[in-house]
Amino acid sequence: MNGWLALLAAGLLEIIWALGLKHSDGLTRFWPSVATAIAILLSFAMMSLALRSLPFGTAYAVWTGIGAAGSIVAGMILYSEPADPMRLLCLTLIVAGMIGLKLNSPV
Repeated sequence: MNGWLALLAAGLLEIIWALGLKHSDGLTRFWPSVATAIAILLSFAMMSLALRSLPFGTAYAVWTGIGAAGSIVAGMILYSEPADPMRLLCLTLIVAGMIGLKLNSPV
């Protein structure tokens, strides 16, 4: 699997496990907790595949950036969290940073 695709999958799974944590009520609900644990394991597995070919710092920053940006967007869409201009600016900066790291990556 291509390192960047594995990294994208790892980041998307990070969003899923963050949502799972929200729905698990502090890991007190069985099925949401199980789904969260599976998403965490799969996210780590995909990240480990990505690290075979991508620089560590770039991969980790993009992985957490996908999770952070995706969680912000999910919060806005699913939980009516604020989408004020400052939050959108900060979200844009996270995405711009990830794009910059990708464009500057040797791989």
